[in-house]
Amino acid sequence: QALLEESGGGLAQAGGSLRLFCAASDASYRDYAMAWFRQAPGKEREFVAAISWSGGNIHYGDSVKGRFTISRDIAKITVGLQMNSLKPEDTAVYYCAARFGQVRVLGGEYTDWGQGTQVTVSS
Repeated sequence: QALLEESGGGLAQAGGSLRLFCAASDASYRDYAMAWFRQAPGKEREFVAAISWSGGNIHYGDSVKGRFTISRDIAKITVGLQMNSLKPEDTAVYYCAARFGQVRVLGGEYTDWGQGTQVTVSS
């Protein structure tokens, strides 16, 4: 059984919006930093955004700053990613990840991963 499960992906037009969700199945995840990464075909995995367990420390990748917003609901152990002003280059599989401890921007420092959800942005 997956410990992290993404939802909310789909198809959007350029300039549109989508919201992704990551639901953790274990209450202990409220002590974890959570992050979103993405990977487009033929490209390396890219850091998108990360949020600390408290929600007080947030980081964004340069390509999404000002357009995407990460948030978390501590009680429900859910992390959201609001994606606005979408561009075709945002097309990728988006993965939710978690690690115990501080926020990091390198995927290799995250221990738990979801299966991913496809986001496709048409021009």
